[in-house]
Amino acid sequence: MEQLLYGTAYYDEYMPVERLNKDIEMMKAAGINVVRIAESTWSTHEPQNGVFDFRSVDRVLDAMHQEGINVIVGTPTYAVPTWMVKEHPDVLAVTSQGKGKYGARQIMDITNPTYLFYCERIIRKLISRVNGHPAVIGFQTDNETKHYHTAGPNVQLLFIKYIREKFETLDHVNRAFGLDYWSNRINSWEDFPSVVGTINGSLGAEFATFQRKLVTEFLAWQTAIVNEYKQPHQFVTQNFDFEWRGHSYGVQPDVNHFEASKPFDITGVDIYHPSQDDLTGIEISFGGDMARSTKGSNYYVIETQAQAFPHWTPFPGQLRLQAFSHLASGADLVMYWHWHSIHNACETYWKGLLSHDFETNPVYEEATTIGKDFKRLSPHLIHLTKTNKVAMLVSNEALTALEWFPFTQSGNKNYNDIVRLFYDELYQMNIGVDFVSPEENDLAKYRLLIVPALYSASDEVLERLNAYVKDGGHIVYTFKSGFTDENVKVRPSRQPGIIHQACGIYYNMFVEPKHVSLKGEPFLAGVENNGVETWMELLIPTTAEVLASYDHPHWGKYAAVTQNSYGKGTATYIGCILSPAVVRKLLAQCIKKAGLWGNDQKIAFPLIIKSGRNQYGRTVRYFFNYSAEKASWTYYYGDGTELIAGKTVQNNDKVELEPWGFIIVEEN
Repeated sequence: MEQLLYGTAYYDEYMPVERLNKDIEMMKAAGINVVRIAESTWSTHEPQNGVFDFRSVDRVLDAMHQEGINVIVGTPTYAVPTWMVKEHPDVLAVTSQGKGKYGARQIMDITNPTYLFYCERIIRKLISRVNGHPAVIGFQTDNETKHYHTAGPNVQLLFIKYIREKFETLDHVNRAFGLDYWSNRINSWEDFPSVVGTINGSLGAEFATFQRKLVTEFLAWQTAIVNEYKQPHQFVTQNFDFEWRGHSYGVQPDVNHFEASKPFDITGVDIYHPSQDDLTGIEISFGGDMARSTKGSNYYVIETQAQAFPHWTPFPGQLRLQAFSHLASGADLVMYWHWHSIHNACETYWKGLLSHDFETNPVYEEATTIGKDFKRLSPHLIHLTKTNKVAMLVSNEALTALEWFPFTQSGNKNYNDIVRLFYDELYQMNIGVDFVSPEENDLAKYRLLIVPALYSASDEVLERLNAYVKDGGHIVYTFKSGFTDENVKVRPSRQPGIIHQACGIYYNMFVEPKHVSLKGEPFLAGVENNGVETWMELLIPTTAEVLASYDHPHWGKYAAVTQNSYGKGTATYIGCILSPAVVRKLLAQCIKKAGLWGNDQKIAFPLIIKSGRNQYGRTVRYFFNYSAEKASWTYYYGDGTELIAGKTVQNNDKVELEPWGFIIVEEN
């Protein structure tokens, strides 16, 4: 599509009164040019087994097409109807908590043959009905798909088959997972126990990898069915989500986004974030960077908030700031959950663009300005190409392994805390970031690679990272990296294992810090908060330079942060959980050393800069003010046009932004 897509989820089936024509009239006024339908209403479309009723879908498609609004049709497979569970109770997932009970969504076993039979039938019935409709531009498979912790007997049998194919013999399994411990050794395939009760972290982590694989296969299976019907101009997507902490936060534990996104034409994501005084744009940026990185191309924001909860209702100007922030990370679609606020059921107070009265309101009115600007500026802002020189390597396997073996018994920090500690500081310094998986082979295009807590990784991955440094790359490792192999088996060598070659350090002791801070000049000059928390490794340099050591009467002889020249490159190793202030100082030093410090770093959060090249080959720069205060700075870039107001901007101009304001400059 050669226009920015601006839309909302729409469920005519939920309406307490007849409103379709009025809704479309208000959508048109707001510049809405796409809606998403059908993925939540299986029980409406198939009220009884084998009885199909798509009148609500037909009605919406016809009405939207008449007014020139595009439609994305979802497969309605993520919330099963009552008749299915009544006739086939085994479709509900059995988890470590026991058998599921009907009521919530996403409670099914995605491997269950009966469930899959009904899924395929409804998908084929629906997609074959709508694929030729001129309003339909694409399809969404399922919704925020995960494995829902399915672990029943059928899943256990599939897991045993997976293990046999991967490891071939039980001797290999027992050695790889250390199953001799506590008499967990398995001596025949028939005796292979359910993994639900395992206390073996290696076996448990492998089961989590297998469960993520189930998601990948389920989505690929659905996509293959939809691909049989889709027209050449139509796309297939999925709305991935993230670890949830009351909002989108970090790497999704239950889905490998890099693998699961492969069958789709375009990656879609759902991004929800703090608002009002807590709006920083970090979650918008994180989710967008992750989505863009899965396929190295533009992506769709399938869901984001309009009003939603009371603490998310945006201040004036914030809805515009949020929408254009998505575009700045590479989104070609921004879609709200959802159009109207529903009047009963679970998400009654997850408010949409319209409140329960269906009247115009300040959020809707602000949305109309976004729609008009999206339409006017589409040629300049669509298909933004971003080329970053910094990447962060993230690993589902490391995440899972650290759930089994957390930093401390209290478990007050996890993998995503470390990912976000470093990502947030890069964001606030206006450093553009891609994400890569441990399987990424093309690391040479990046000059700086951040590797947080890579606790579980194969020899091959670590050797590839060593080669990246040797060939001239700069890498930043945090603590816990390189500690175990891909089976979460601790390497019987000096830590940090294979990467000690590039890092020029080793250690064999680690402790929980109490009353520990850092010392080291000139590295720590000007840093006020340099305390250490949760985890610390007692590093001993071999060839590395010590940037900081521990300020403690007993641990003071050990290094905390080191830097080592290796081949043509540099490896920085961090042996503890640093304060954000020290992380910021260290990353700034590494960015400069990698030759990446530039004009963007002359300003910092709450002023955020995002940039890329548009379809005309021109540089487009977004400047955002995530603050309730006015902000001003000097524009140090090429002459161009500020697209919102149509004004000329020149190098060395003084620029001022209103609270929660932004400008977009297209360079000449």
